[in-house]
Amino acid sequence: MSEEYGIGATAVGIKAKDGVVLAAEKRITYGFYSLSSSGKKVYVVNDRLALASAGVIADMQTISKILRVNSKMYELESRRKPSVAAMAKLLSVIMFNRRIMPFIAEVLVGGYDEEGPHIFVLDPVGSLIEDDYAALGTGAKMAISILDANYSKDIDVQGARKLAVNAIRAALERDPVSGGGIDLAVVTASGVAEEEVKVSTTMV
Repeated sequence: MSEEYGIGATAVGIKAKDGVVLAAEKRITYGFYSLSSSGKKVYVVNDRLALASAGVIADMQTISKILRVNSKMYELESRRKPSVAAMAKLLSVIMFNRRIMPFIAEVLVGGYDEEGPHIFVLDPVGSLIEDDYAALGTGAKMAISILDANYSKDIDVQGARKLAVNAIRAALERDPVSGGGIDLAVVTASGVAEEEVKVSTTMV
């Protein structure tokens, strides 16, 4: 899917026993032209929900705005936050309805609700899969090998953070359209913590 749609960048999502971690590198590219190394591909939707994306930066930004607006509208009307599954399903419908002219983006929706932590994976036409971990974009082949080898269901958010950083670093070393630093969002029952990690080649 990444090669077919030209989806540059690398993003990963990991479900831990006490939360979720979303991470993405910061380089913005068009083909092999590097526009910037300070882009943002991890977005906070509300204090229990975030997303990470690989693809065209304008489409990523639009998707994040759509989810923020719908999350706030739901919260104002129902006086509670939407579930992670509800927001992922809403985005799935929106993306499917645009399948003739799709968003050029793959998306990870992650959050923590009354049922605990969740990670959902969406492709550009709205296919929706819930998983324990995932990697998207042109660097996914490198990142997923690190996740496959090191993930366990009893991992906590600190371990998941280290694993996410190492997975992105593996992609940065080999994928020419991934680069810059690494943005992270750690979502737990206490809220969302954002962080930027400077890139080095040393594993943590």
